[in-house]
Amino acid sequence: MLTEKTKKTIDAVKGYFFMVLASVSYGISTALFLAPNSIVAGGVSGLSVMINLLNQKIPIGMISIAINIPILLLGLKLSGWKFILKCLLTITTLGICTDLLDLLPALTSDPILSSLYGGICQGIGIGLFVRYEFSSGGTELLGRVLSRATKVLKIPVCVGILDGIIVVLGAIVTKNPDNMLYALIVIFVSTKVSEVVLVGLEKSKLCFIITDKGAQISQTLLEKSPRGVTMIEGQGMYTHKNHDVLLTCVKNRQLTQLKQIVKSIDEHAFIIINDSVEVRGQGFRSLDEDQ
Repeated sequence: MLTEKTKKTIDAVKGYFFMVLASVSYGISTALFLAPNSIVAGGVSGLSVMINLLNQKIPIGMISIAINIPILLLGLKLSGWKFILKCLLTITTLGICTDLLDLLPALTSDPILSSLYGGICQGIGIGLFVRYEFSSGGTELLGRVLSRATKVLKIPVCVGILDGIIVVLGAIVTKNPDNMLYALIVIFVSTKVSEVVLVGLEKSKLCFIITDKGAQISQTLLEKSPRGVTMIEGQGMYTHKNHDVLLTCVKNRQLTQLKQIVKSIDEHAFIIINDSVEVRGQGFRSLDEDQ
């Protein structure tokens, strides 16, 4: 039986290992795909690529570290020194990985392929950073600071504005309007891949079933699938008639079966289906599983 201290040590080592892995993946995106093809895709990494295009004597990773330091100082009051020190370690690791990988030749000269592969590698890096509670600072942290300062704009809006400005400036510096299209590809692919890293490929659906045959439907669902069902009493506010409300969570591949079961018993039932970001418990990921 591992002690609590041993578990914390193992978790910390695991976290820092994946932080380095995330830095390598993000560095591959910047150094081997985006920068060689002059693609400015937003964020501090995009700004660093743009400055490097103007003065190639300054390494991209070192530019990134230099830009992030004042951002960290601005975020010190907001996030606390422990978080800022952790960010500084991540930023330094990412900068070093980027500059070391920059010594290797580009993996492709096709801008579309570079955008796709760069987005994939960047998404893996971002997903791992978030999953193991690391931050590389950048426009995300600066967006938090600006949101707090303006008290009007929300964080995503601030980050979007900052990234948009960088992308537009990139198109001007590279004298290539297509850069905005490449940046959109990188951002879209990166977002989707990071989501997969965070929640996995096995997504789930949260289902509310409003019916007058709750007992029969729930019994059939319990017999034909390993999912639990919770019954809630509800009342239609238009008719003031009482209804059964069944709550269950199923994996995507089980959704068709659930709808068929409900339809076969009560074709007048009302089903509300929502995406579920994460589900823990019997039949899904364990409650004890941290990551």
